[in-house]
Amino acid sequence: MVFVVAMASAISGFTPAGEGQQNAAGAEGHRDALRREGQQIFRFDTFGDEQLWTNVLRMHEVIPTVNPATALAVGLKVDVDALPAGVIAALRAGQVDLTNPAVTVELLRLNAVVGVKGTVNDAGQLTKVGITCALCHSSVDNSFAPGIGKRLDGWANTDLNVGAIVALSPALDEATKAEFNMWGPGKYDPRHHAFDGTNIIPLNSPSLPIVIPPIYGLKGVGFETYTADGPISYWNSYVGVGQMGGHGTFMDSRIGLSIKQTPDLVTPKLPALLEYQLSLRAPDAPAGSFDEAAARRGKRVFRNDARCATCHQSPNFTDVLSGPGRSVPFLHDPAEVGMDPAYAARTATGKYRTTPLRGLLQHAPYFHDGSAPDLLAVVNHYDQLFGLKLTAAQKADLVEYLKSL
Repeated sequence: MVFVVAMASAISGFTPAGEGQQNAAGAEGHRDALRREGQQIFRFDTFGDEQLWTNVLRMHEVIPTVNPATALAVGLKVDVDALPAGVIAALRAGQVDLTNPAVTVELLRLNAVVGVKGTVNDAGQLTKVGITCALCHSSVDNSFAPGIGKRLDGWANTDLNVGAIVALSPALDEATKAEFNMWGPGKYDPRHHAFDGTNIIPLNSPSLPIVIPPIYGLKGVGFETYTADGPISYWNSYVGVGQMGGHGTFMDSRIGLSIKQTPDLVTPKLPALLEYQLSLRAPDAPAGSFDEAAARRGKRVFRNDARCATCHQSPNFTDVLSGPGRSVPFLHDPAEVGMDPAYAARTATGKYRTTPLRGLLQHAPYFHDGSAPDLLAVVNHYDQLFGLKLTAAQKADLVEYLKSL
């Protein structure tokens, strides 16, 4: 009915007093509801991926042997808000044995391990385990202790050693385990394999892990992944089904991948998940984390001498939407930006999109492959590639500006 009235008003050129505000409020209310739903999906929905993590990888057999200290050491995070007051008090008093694997199972029972969802029976046995989006794309603020704090959704978990965790699976052969163990913290290879609901199928070898990216500050960016294969929901579908192992459908003839499972537990949840992800703002640079005067000078270097703004265009610091149409990404050949072409060659586009720059300070290393350990290395890369001949002072100022974004 609201739609009919709105259409009639538009045709007549007249909107009843207050109705526009009511419609806007209703639309915003709908978006708020979607965001809340999306947050729950992002944090807690496994999409039925227990079919991979439990039935195939048998991680429910392994996790009960891992103590909390080890789990924290490989980058798993604990949500302090999920811990009862008694547990918090015991932790503060040093009364919790972090070398006891039973504590890990208890943390899973409390749903306190960020991005890992376990089912624990009445006997205290872990019977099922799955993962959520938050495993890789959330961290914590370490407000209670290192690795324990309040959730930071959208932040890349640069401590997470996915390869080392998966390599614990008793279902994998030694060669595969060795390959996964080479990934290191904060990296994952989404083009190495896929899961079709029954089997882990090979995609490309050898493995070429890339840096787990943050997913904050993406509103208005468009084509958000390193190679712009598609918009956020395309990638959520690809990862949710083919990488996390969710029970759903994903098909892309460009990369020769077709997975179909019914019921589809992924696709219907993509709109809410997208609404939540687009609401995640990039964090402001912490006070005192950069030299403000140098950053002001660096902004001029960014725009002029270094010519960074040619590709990192305002307001989102990327040119991916600057092509002839917003449905087709504007991309760069690997040689054009001095990047290794190997990973791009495994994707649907074969090229790289210009990375948006907000929140840079929070997620070193840089470039898709982590080949730049810090921001000065990034500046030096482009200074050499484009023959910019920046002075040491200009480079230092530019780094301070990048830290401020």
